[in-house]
Amino acid sequence: MIYLNITGYTVEKLEDPFGLLSGERYEFFLDLDIDEEDELYSEKGVGLRVLFVVNQNEFKIANYHFFEKGNDEVFDFVLEDDEEEIVIKFCKEHLED
Repeated sequence: MIYLNITGYTVEKLEDPFGLLSGERYEFFLDLDIDEEDELYSEKGVGLRVLFVVNQNEFKIANYHFFEKGNDEVFDFVLEDDEEEIVIKFCKEHLED
């Protein structure tokens, strides 16, 4: 299990200029505090990019990836179910920030 502690973030609402997609989309960049003992740990820091979809009363993660800060190298890790719930809750609470 990844030790998931969100320490900061940025969010941007994405525009759909052609109106092809249903719902609204937001791009979150989450700053994570990863324990040094975790295999995901990097001295440069680790972030999580999340494409978050809001469609009526449905909230979900459409896509995400972990990355190393500084060089944006993508890490091949997946969120566990409980971690995904934490991210969804966080994104729901910070949509309009």
